[in-house]
Amino acid sequence: MPPQKPIPAAEPTPHWFVYILRCRDGTLYTGITTDCVRRVQQHNAGTASRYTRSRRPVVLVYREHVTDQGAAVRREAAIKKLSRSAKEQLIATGRPPLPKSRPKL
Repeated sequence: MPPQKPIPAAEPTPHWFVYILRCRDGTLYTGITTDCVRRVQQHNAGTASRYTRSRRPVVLVYREHVTDQGAAVRREAAIKKLSRSAKEQLIATGRPPLPKSRPKL
């Protein structure tokens, strides 16, 4: 019986995060990454996004762990649709505001 080849170890699944930065001018920037520290350094170096390049320095004010890249993209889109006040509440409490109930017709 020929020797069996070892089964290669699976690559570890990357951890995905959705993050919000506060820029020097007070605006908020939302993005996704697998490494928040590295990504904030890239933003502050001016190599991460055109938007933050002219608004440095930026500060990480919120991050949320998500299961995978698809979930990160969907959550990023959902956060970008929030109003500024809803984003500020998310930053302050870690939870988005509850939707306003509509009167039943």
